Amino acid sequence: MIKTLSEYLIILIPILVNIGIFHTLKTVKALSIISSVIILVLSILLYFKSPIENGTFFITKFTALLLTMISSIYLLSVLYSLDYIKSLKGIIKEKTYYVLLNLFVATMIFSIIINNYGLMWVGVELTTVTSALLITTEFSETSLESTWRYIIVVSAGVTIALFSVILIYSQYHTLTITQILSQKTDNLVIRAAVGLALIGFGTKVGVFPMYTWLPDAHSEAPSPVSALFSGVLLPVALYVLYRIYEIDPLTNLFIAFSLISIATASIILMYQWHIKRMFAYSTIENMNLALLGLAIGQPIGALILLISHAFGKAAAFYSSGVVIESLNEKKIENISGLHNKLKITSSSLLLSSLAVTGTPPFGTFIGEFLILQSLVKEGYLTEFIILVLLLAMAFISINYHVSKMIFTKDENKENNHKEPKLLSTISLISSLISLGIGIFLIILGVIQ
Repeated sequence: MIKTLSEYLIILIPILVNIGIFHTLKTVKALSIISSVIILVLSILLYFKSPIENGTFFITKFTALLLTMISSIYLLSVLYSLDYIKSLKGIIKEKTYYVLLNLFVATMIFSIIINNYGLMWVGVELTTVTSALLITTEFSETSLESTWRYIIVVSAGVTIALFSVILIYSQYHTLTITQILSQKTDNLVIRAAVGLALIGFGTKVGVFPMYTWLPDAHSEAPSPVSALFSGVLLPVALYVLYRIYEIDPLTNLFIAFSLISIATASIILMYQWHIKRMFAYSTIENMNLALLGLAIGQPIGALILLISHAFGKAAAFYSSGVVIESLNEKKIENISGLHNKLKITSSSLLLSSLAVTGTPPFGTFIGEFLILQSLVKEGYLTEFIILVLLLAMAFISINYHVSKMIFTKDENKENNHKEPKLLSTISLISSLISLGIGIFLIILGVIQ
């Protein structure tokens, strides 16, 4: 029991700190910060303890790095929320917001460390339950509609994923991940299970055609929640999907759906008008690129992409939140002159857009490079050419929109906008972490 104490604590701490709901708002905030710091420390410790394979938990170094990513964005989002979430007009109170945020993180951690496909499914379903109300925090008719769409579409997808889990159990008479992966079977039933998982869990990842909830939920949720959605929740679902994919890799099927999803996101990005929806579609592109990397046997590139993207995309939503709150504007065409109005935020927005589009030397570039390199090595030359063109489209679209918002001259020369220093600084730090990951990996010689 003592040997697995850290594994239990990393799930229980975000739940236990919610005892603070019976105290003051100040206490709840303090406990949330403490929780995020402890989980970050435990995640790092688990990296050095891994691999952990027992009847309850299955934690590899891959898993531990994802845990570190989750806890890092959790910490940044809690700190960001201190100033961002002040007077909620929604159907939940500010204390309840932090309680839901802590529970949301606990369910994501549970989903990726548990050694059971059935309980993984339960964990993914719980992420929907705990996160749905968070979308309604900034109460509006649009946010309520987005919440219902999120619940309906994702629940439908997770229901499909349940059939995948049932088929796996019918073949192995167990759902223990380590046991199943040690005796993999290739037959029609298992292939059907993996295919259903692609659609089911792929709904939460943002795989075509079940991605429709994603831009709505991300754009209407508070910015710290959007950061957790894009940077953390989707990689968690991707990890669960990957564990099922390992049973019987359907490489060509996964590549096809990944490319279709990336193509869909890249085309929509060309005509995007909403600043947060733009970054939401960028998340679809990045998640499916990571899925493609996992499908072709490049988990290192996919992991680098996921972690670097998490910090870059969190920064994008953090800075977008500052822009929206300061200017009371969401339409890209109505935002201009940010380099004069919000200096730190505009720097963060620019860096984060470069990060999420895979600009060198950001970590996302390293991940994308390794995935593209593997495509060529594995002989997928047509797919390589298509992917390069799609990534170029997304790169031009996002950076064009962001550059226009930052550098276009504003006809109104008056600058009456007060920049929230804490929020702007957190967003800048997050974008710089993505840059730092890339520089560190280049120094290590990851790209040969």
